[in-house]
Parts: sequence; structure tokens; C-alpha cells
Amino acid sequence: MRRGEVALGAVAGLVAGGVTLAVGELVAAFVRPAAAPVIAVGNRVIVLTPESIKRWATREFGTNDKSVLLTGIYLLLGACAVVVGILAVRWLWAGVVGVAALGGFAVYCALTAPGHHTGDAVPAILGAIAGAIALRGLLRSAETSASRRRFLGASAALAGGALAVGFGGRALQHARHDVSKQRAALKLPPPASPAPVASGADLGKGAVPFDTPNARFYRIDTVLTFPQIDPKHWRLRIHGQVERELTLSYDDLLRRPLVERWITLTCVSNEIGGNLISNARFLGVRLADVLREVGIANGADQLLARSYDGMTIGSPTVVVMDGRDAMLAIGMNGEPLPIAHGFPVRMVVPGLYGYVSACKWIVDLEATTFADAQAFWVQGGWAAQGPIRLASRIDTPQSGAKLPVGGAVPIAGIAWDQHVGVSRVELQVDDGEWQQARLAAVPSTDTWRQWVLPWTVGPAGQHTIRVRAYDAYGIVQDPQHRDPFPSGATGYHQIGVTAQAP
Repeated sequence: MRRGEVALGAVAGLVAGGVTLAVGELVAAFVRPAAAPVIAVGNRVIVLTPESIKRWATREFGTNDKSVLLTGIYLLLGACAVVVGILAVRWLWAGVVGVAALGGFAVYCALTAPGHHTGDAVPAILGAIAGAIALRGLLRSAETSASRRRFLGASAALAGGALAVGFGGRALQHARHDVSKQRAALKLPPPASPAPVASGADLGKGAVPFDTPNARFYRIDTVLTFPQIDPKHWRLRIHGQVERELTLSYDDLLRRPLVERWITLTCVSNEIGGNLISNARFLGVRLADVLREVGIANGADQLLARSYDGMTIGSPTVVVMDGRDAMLAIGMNGEPLPIAHGFPVRMVVPGLYGYVSACKWIVDLEATTFADAQAFWVQGGWAAQGPIRLASRIDTPQSGAKLPVGGAVPIAGIAWDQHVGVSRVELQVDDGEWQQARLAAVPSTDTWRQWVLPWTVGPAGQHTIRVRAYDAYGIVQDPQHRDPFPSGATGYHQIGVTAQAP
């Protein structure tokens, strides 16, 4: 195959691939955004990816892991399109078969991804048909050397059209499915039990602020496009090992007594010193009250929550029912839940890592057992029950900071052990004595706690600063370093700084 034929095939394949994706995006606007071929493939890839690779991606990319995944899918599809186009130059049937194979894979992904709908296959099918027609038409337009100019013009026109259709389809998806207006129109009723006053909780010495704004609240989940659920259509079915099933609407929740609480949420993937932790004021209905209404069976030791997108999260029943403020949350920091954090309703359970408690976009809650059902993350080897581990973090100074000898510098940070509480925090500089830090006040044991210790910098040279915390019972945090998998990280956070002449 001559170089010119290879280039022609590559261009034809890429343009046809673009047409495939563009038509898929447009059709998805009339189905649902999660049915767009790239999103459907991405959702299935997340399920098929080995747990070790998921942990690596979270560790390396944090909350950008989804952008990396989508970029990788686009690049891989582009490479496949190039190969298909080159094959089609010599064997048109092979190109058509290649397009059909890629479309078939997208259909498979759409129909096997968690939370799929039957109609999710339609965008991939119509996109593949459009791509095959575009590939055939482009190659037929270049059958003679005199028609190469026509081929280039057709390729440019199709590429431009694909871009317009693709972006237009994405905009139409937003216009048809986005529930931002419905969220903005909601007026949440005042809580029957307001959040405790958080007076004195913020020391203002360089630690992360006590309250985390919604826009900065950490987010770890598997969705590539946020579920868009109109509160008018939201329903929560509670069933399984219960005396009576119950289906709740959003209005049902609004009519119930609401509680408001400061609660710190933590991801089990959080490394020592990591930032996958945030604190907010949640508003919702006590979950235990609802469960008492349905009559949970004595042997039902797991509450298996299911999200609109198919994610499953299993919580220990005994923890939810032990008196803590586990809730079906509808508000966050004085406004309806953000769409990215589970609007219209999510679960929140203080004292448990998010992977066993914080189900976003919840639509189903089944009373079952850990022996009978494994939630998504547990299937990957994570511990079935995830109580949060006592931990602490240095926020300031930052590791690698250069500090003037003799200067007065606050060492500050946070410590947490949700629903147990933190009673003391200590700092060690190099191998010196452990020194007790000053603690901020907290409204409850369900939040992180700021601490600060003044330090006179010196002597000149390198210094290592370590932190450790004690829980409400006087038990010190585990000093042994362990990775987050399978039940949360342990170990002391430490930083290195340099003291130098001013």
C-alpha cells in the first residue's frame, strides 16, 4: 500500500469516526446523556477495569481520573478509526465490518453498563450506520487521482459537520435533560432540628477552613455524566427483608421533620495527608426513622443502596440504627444538593467511609445481608464494612517550605475520627519530644477538628515535622503505614521543611 493510500485511509477513518460519535451524541439527546457511545463505553470500562488499576488511577489523578479515562477512550477510538480506514482503502468490506465491530462493542457496553436502559443502544447503532455510510462515501469519492481534491473537500465538509452535530448534540442533551432550573426553583423548608453552632471551630491559622464550600467539596464516584433527576419524578423504593415496603417521593421527604448536621465525609482512597475529605452542613430526613417504619428484619445486617446510575453501596444496618444522624440528605450548606453530589437525594452516614455509606442519586434501598449481596466496591476486594480510621494532617507549612530561622510559624492542620471524636493532637519536630497542640471547638464528634501549635523555627537545616491524634477514648492513631486498600490508610503524616537564615 502506497503512502498516499495510507494517508487517505487514515483521514477517511478519522472523519468517519467523527461522524459516528457526532451522530451518537445527537441521538443521545433524545434518549439520555448516559447513552452517548463514549459515555457508555467509559461506564463499561470502569466496571471491567481491575481494582488495582482503579486504585492507581485514583492515586495518580485524583478527581481528574474521569477526564483521563475519557481522553484515553477518544485516543483509542481515533487509533481504531485510522486502522479501519486504512483497511477500507483496499477492502471496503473490511472497513464496513470494522465500523460494525466498533459499533457492536459500543452497543454491548450500552446494554451491560450499570443502570443501563434498553434504549441506550440506539445512539451507538445509528452512529455506526452513519459512520459506515460516511466511510464508504469518502472512499468512493477518491477512487481516481483526479478526484482526490473532491475527497479532501468532502472530508473537510464532513469533519466540520461532525463537529457541529457533535457539539450541538451535547448542547441539546443539556437543554433537554439538565435539571439545574428545577434545582434552583426549590425552596427547602427550615430544619426541625438545626445544625449546632460551629462557634470557635475555625482557628484561622492556616488549616483548611472548617466548612467546605460546595464547589470545593471532594468528589469520588464512577459517573462520567451526572444523572439528571427531576425531583417531581424521583422515587425511593425501600424493600427486601422488611415487614412492609415503602416508596417515598421528594415531597414525602419535604413533609417529614428535617435535621441539619455538620458532617465530615472521607473517601477510603484518601492517602495519609490526602485531600479526599470535606466538611459540610447536610439537611435531610433521619434514615433510622424511615427504617423503623418499614420494620427491618433482625437478620438484615446490610442496607444495599442503589444509585440511579446503577452503583451499589452497602451499609451496616446496626450503624445506621445506632442513634447517629444517618440521613437521606436533600440539602448541603443551606441549598439543595448540588447535581454533582447526588441531587435530589443522597445517603450520608457519619463515621463510615463513603464507599459504604454515601450513595448519591439514590433510588433504591434494600434490606439484605452481607452474605447474600456484595456492593460494587466490595466486589473489588474492599472491606465490606468501612468505619473511618483516626487520622491527622498537616496543612501548614507545606512540605518543602523554606522558613526563616527564629521566625514564629504556626503548624496547623486537621484531625478526624467521625462519630468517635478527637481528644488530643501532638506534634514532633525531628526526634524531639511530642508537643500538644491547641484544639479548636467542634459542634459534634461527626466533624474534623482543627489544631495549631506555634513553632520557633530553628536551627538552620532540614527538619521533619510529624503529627498524631488521639480519639475520644485516649487511643492514639495507628503509626504503621498502610495503603488505603482495603480498609483505609494508617500512619503518621509528616512533612519536611528547611530552616534558613532570614
